[in-house]
Parts: sequence; structure tokens; C-alpha cells
Amino acid sequence: MLPAVVKLCCGISYPHLRSLAGLQRTAVVVIGQELTHLQRWGQVQHQKRTHTGLKYNEPKPEAITPVPLKEDQLCYIQQGQEAMRKALCMLEDTQGWKVEVTESEGDVICSKVVPGAGKVFRLETVLEASVDELYDLLFVRVEEMHQWNPSVEHIKVLKHVGPETIVTHEVSASTGGNLIGQRDFLSVRHSCKQKSSVYLGGAAIQLESFPPQAGFVRAEDGPTCIIIQALDENTGKSRFTWLLNVDVKGWLPKSIVNQALPRAQLDFTRHLRRHLTANATLG
Repeated sequence: MLPAVVKLCCGISYPHLRSLAGLQRTAVVVIGQELTHLQRWGQVQHQKRTHTGLKYNEPKPEAITPVPLKEDQLCYIQQGQEAMRKALCMLEDTQGWKVEVTESEGDVICSKVVPGAGKVFRLETVLEASVDELYDLLFVRVEEMHQWNPSVEHIKVLKHVGPETIVTHEVSASTGGNLIGQRDFLSVRHSCKQKSSVYLGGAAIQLESFPPQAGFVRAEDGPTCIIIQALDENTGKSRFTWLLNVDVKGWLPKSIVNQALPRAQLDFTRHLRRHLTANATLG
């Protein structure tokens, strides 16, 4: 099935997330603060992985030298932030969603036709993982996704732009039951962390230096945003919301596409749960 990360972005019609307008306003404020900081300093934090999570090399204040970001780098950041803003606007509108699928694991997928975007799908579920663990898997270590998600053939980070923005090339796997077929994606992805929540947004971009690849149909992500919220500080669980907004291109009938996309969401959450369980067992 289609790889299911930043192509997917969730809105919620449930009472505990009816305050999405407040989430949007807060996220937009944080995004604005990020951009101001990056324009002023352009300081990239270097991440150092450990088996327990992420640590940062924090130079002494006197050792920090401001490094201005280039114009194209700021453009990528702005594109990622704008994609997140648009996706959050979609999520803020809780009217008109129709339930498509309800799974025993608690996954609920709804759909809605959005002007300018077509039919989009949203998923809400609860995962047995912390916000930081999911952020690490879905953003920091996104290149490793193929190791646990058979829907992905590979994801390559082409550019690291600032501390929270990346440009990626992704190829979906050629797997049995894939109604859509292999696609490749060129996307900008942006993350935003605040308190006990993380926002992961993104959208398709164009790069002259990386045209569509021979043998693949290049699909395009619409504005997307995954929201990860701590369910309870003491349980280590997270509420995971995810909106699927993607133009798969090609000549496939809409009926087939509309069957395949929510199935891709369910496949992704199943693989993610399996990986989280395996990690918990090893830990």
C-alpha cells in the first residue's frame, strides 16, 4: 500500500479534540516564533542518537556563531510551515466528516470532500508509545521506516533545513494487494514541538535537480499534518491523529483510490503497533 506517514494527516470529530481551533492558534504562534528565530540566527542543532532517544550537543553560549540561512532554505521552511497551517485549518472544520471504518483496535477513519483538495481521510487512534518515541520514529529516524513498514521501499532525506525541516524522497513498495501501484513522492516535512504535543506537517514540492524518476508515477501530497498528543503523563500512551491528503496521479478510477487510501492508513498503524510492541519487548 501507499506509505503512510506525511501523506496522512488527521482531523478529529470527537469531543476531546473539538478544541482544535485552540490547537491551531497555538501551533501557528509557535510556527511564527520558529521562523523569526531561524531568520535571525539560522542555527542548526546537531542531533545525536542514543538507544534511549535524542540528545543534543549544546555548545556554550560564547561558542555559538550565527549562521544565516540561505534564501532557498527559508523557502523550504516556509513551505513546510504553510502546509502545516493549511492542514490544521482543514482539521479545525469538524463539520461534514463521514465515518468510513471503525476497527477493534480503536482506529476510526472518517472522510470528507474538501474544496481544492478532493476527498481526504482522517484517522484517530491511541498508541502505546510516548510523544517523544513517536516523534523519533516518524521524523528523526524517518529513513529507517522501511525496516518496520513493508509499505515503504525507501525514504531518503535529501536536505536538512534548519532544526525542524527536511526534504525527502520516498518510494512506496511493490507489495501484493497494492491497488494503486508503486509511487514516488518528493516532499518537504516540518515538525513543531510544544509542551506535550508534536505536529508533523508537509506537502509535495518540486525540485529541478530531482525530477520524476523513470518507472514511477510521482504522486503529490496535499497539505498534511500528524498530531501526536500525550494521553496521560503516567501511561506513556499517545493520541495519534492523521489526515490522508494525497493525489496519487495516474489513471486510476476514484472508486479504487478511495478504497486503497484508508486501507493504507490501517496498514500503517498495524505495522507501527507491531514495531512498538517488539521494541517494548526488547526493552
